[in-house]
Amino acid sequence: MTAEHRARAALRAFSADLLRYFERRVPSQEDAADLLSETMLQVWRRYEACPSEAEDQRRWLYQVAANVLSNHRRASRRRSALVTKLRSVIQTDTEADATESVAVRELVESLPADQRELIRLVHWDGLSLADAAAVLGINASTARSRYAAARGKLRQVLYEHAD
Repeated sequence: MTAEHRARAALRAFSADLLRYFERRVPSQEDAADLLSETMLQVWRRYEACPSEAEDQRRWLYQVAANVLSNHRRASRRRSALVTKLRSVIQTDTEADATESVAVRELVESLPADQRELIRLVHWDGLSLADAAAVLGINASTARSRYAAARGKLRQVLYEHAD
């Protein structure tokens, strides 16, 4: 059996277990499904490393899943810090900060329309990402990817501004 076939068989055999692994560790089923999907991508990228024995395959898949979960948690902490920073910039009242707030608003206005409204709903109106997705009539995973793209653009400009 080739490494590719072993990886496919391992994913078929253990994907339900991996999904439950993620569901017990993240707050939403959507996040768990996204993490499983990312795990599958990582396995597919490294299928040559898939062990021959079923028990070794299971252990290997869980190691990949643990790394994906660790990356997700790290990204969540960074996102939370960025959200806090963005909110503090937007919510200040002094004249100097008001100028900075206008700059942030202009930055948000420069985003593509679909990202701009998502940022407004989440950060200015206080909706969760899932609620914002519902308001916009889009899939939650689409909202997450648009939010990540917008966040990346905002982060880059904020870091440049901080320097």
